Amino acid sequence: MARRQLRFGRRRSSNRLLALIALVFIFTLTIAPPAKNYFTQRAQINALKSQLSADNSALQKAREELLLWQDPEFIKTQARERLHFVLPGERQYIVVEGENTEAQNGTTKIASALVDGQPWYARLIASISETGN
Repeated sequence: MARRQLRFGRRRSSNRLLALIALVFIFTLTIAPPAKNYFTQRAQINALKSQLSADNSALQKAREELLLWQDPEFIKTQARERLHFVLPGERQYIVVEGENTEAQNGTTKIASALVDGQPWYARLIASISETGN
């Protein structure tokens, strides 16, 4: 009879182990989707935080530039630099480096071939077709 009790004890421990493994497996299946969702949402939150900080820095730069554009002196300097504006009574000189070519002389092949009585749109079409060459 002692042998039967030993066999029964082994079966009981293997049944307990099997039940424990089944419980861990079911617990894992139950917890896995919420855990995955949690980590996915944390990654999205971190990405949105970094995007928010980048947007805030861009907004700050835009506000600083807006303050610059409200200064009349800054507007004058930008008009002089970008649009080549001059104040009344001033002379502006633009220095161009390089060699003289046909385009810098003021006449081109097609423009010199046009008759003076041509309408303006004929000259426009000629200059556009010449720039394509």
